[in-house]
Amino acid sequence: FVIRVRPGSDAESKIHPGDEILKFSRFSVDRDDMWKLEYAANELSPLTNLPLTVRAPDGRDREVVIAAKIIPEKRVTDLTNASERFWFFRKEEREEGTVQQLVEKDDVLFWKLRAFFLSEGEIGDVWGKARKHRAVVLDLRDDGGGSTEVLKQMVGNLFDHDVKIADRKTRKDSKEMKAAGRGGKAYQGKLIVLVNSRSASAAEMFARVAQLEKRGVVVGDRSEGAVMEAVHYPMSQGMDTKIFYGFSVTEADLIMTDGKSLENAGVTPDEVVLPTAEDIASGKDPALVRAAEPAGVKLDPVEAGKMFKFEWKVMD
Repeated sequence: FVIRVRPGSDAESKIHPGDEILKFSRFSVDRDDMWKLEYAANELSPLTNLPLTVRAPDGRDREVVIAAKIIPEKRVTDLTNASERFWFFRKEEREEGTVQQLVEKDDVLFWKLRAFFLSEGEIGDVWGKARKHRAVVLDLRDDGGGSTEVLKQMVGNLFDHDVKIADRKTRKDSKEMKAAGRGGKAYQGKLIVLVNSRSASAAEMFARVAQLEKRGVVVGDRSEGAVMEAVHYPMSQGMDTKIFYGFSVTEADLIMTDGKSLENAGVTPDEVVLPTAEDIASGKDPALVRAAEPAGVKLDPVEAGKMFKFEWKVMD
């Protein structure tokens, strides 16, 4: 489904939130193949035009062609040049956006976390704030994961004792991954975790630990099922003029305490809540509404849809 459309883009007048994309060119669109289509269209061979078969919420189908905005970047960036160095790092900062957002409502902390990239101080500050609330609704939808150390710290703040997260199984051996408990500083209130099909890696592992340890309720859609660890090997060819490339090789699988891996399986929520086309078109967020209920908060569906501000990736 189309969730949102970038303002000012060619797509703005052609597709709308709530539309279902049935086909991309001649390929049917489904959950299993989505990443392959995105990889082909955005990375391997960027397309200037995207032909789509779209179904509106009222059931009518139509064919549209979206003109993609392709922004050529510098083929060579001289990081010894002050102005180019500033442009390079400033661009990275703008693309990162806000990692987290916090909303306090009716003694409940609503926490949107977009990536597991927080400092130890930032994690401590938020859980310190959480201890003043009777419940935390942690929204990990579209969170692709991140640092293993952040995962350990996030889990550790939920328990007064050390907790095993998983066994890190490589070709040679297997080692426990543990989170150090926070003792009397651990958060004791209710925890509700939101996940969807884009919740991956550390995000879905956090949700699964909450389930296995009976520490929280998970609501939403089945997570992505992408937890294996890989090592990236940067390579190059040439002398004065170089071609840089690289490849990643899977190094380890992570086996949860139930003896199963989340790879290709994901986390199945305790309660599956999926928005309909009509919900999306009208800006409603039924999953967040349902997640707030165990915390004792009744949200208006449209209000829930506006709770966290979305930031478009900078394109310039």
